Amino acid sequence: MFLMVYFGYRIIVHKPLLHVLEERYSKTQGAVEKARADIAESEAKTAEYEQRLRESRLALVRAQEARLAEVMEVRNTVLNKAREQAAAKVAAARALLEKDVEAAKVGLQADAERLSQEVIATILRPVAMAQSPAGGAQ
Repeated sequence: MFLMVYFGYRIIVHKPLLHVLEERYSKTQGAVEKARADIAESEAKTAEYEQRLRESRLALVRAQEARLAEVMEVRNTVLNKAREQAAAKVAAARALLEKDVEAAKVGLQADAERLSQEVIATILRPVAMAQSPAGGAQ
């Protein structure tokens, strides 16, 4: 009788129970493996997004550097042009100043000559009047 109960238990309860347990284990293990695969996939996507983000930032920095270089080039061009114009204005002003100085020297020389003639004439006039026959006691 024990053997009958034993075989009955094995056929009716034990085999279906083992089958259910194996199925449950396979489903659980499959879910764990799927979760691990999903985690690995999300980590790969995260790494890919981070790489794209680094590349985008690098491209942005390069674009900013290129723009800065362009702006600096334009700035230097404008500064050089302004320096050249300022140098030309300074040279023109110096030339005009030298011309004015020369004109003033010529004018001063002429004034000095005229004034010296006037001074000489003023000094010599009393002497000339004293020596002339109409002006004196002869």
